[in-house]
Amino acid sequence: MSSIGKLMKQATRMQEKIERVQSEMADQTVEATSGGGAVKVTAKCDGSLASIKIDPAAVNPADVSLLEDMVLAAANNALAQAKKISDAEMGKVTQGFNLPGMM
Repeated sequence: MSSIGKLMKQATRMQEKIERVQSEMADQTVEATSGGGAVKVTAKCDGSLASIKIDPAAVNPADVSLLEDMVLAAANNALAQAKKISDAEMGKVTQGFNLPGMM
């Protein structure tokens, strides 16, 4: 088989693996908290947020900005954890396959 044929076959196999890993990442979640657990954010490893939970005791109408900061901190932490896991899994798939413009 020609080298271009082998390359195309390898690219197809890698694309299938990437799609499988992306699907798995959509099902995998991480949790992060802030404010001593008052705010909990669950993120999917595909980069989306799955849920935000706020302890009712943390809700003080006089201090909404603190709550907003806690939600933002927990969300950013959860998304950072999810991205780290996703990057590691995708790196396993694409390792050793260096084509310009790929991943």
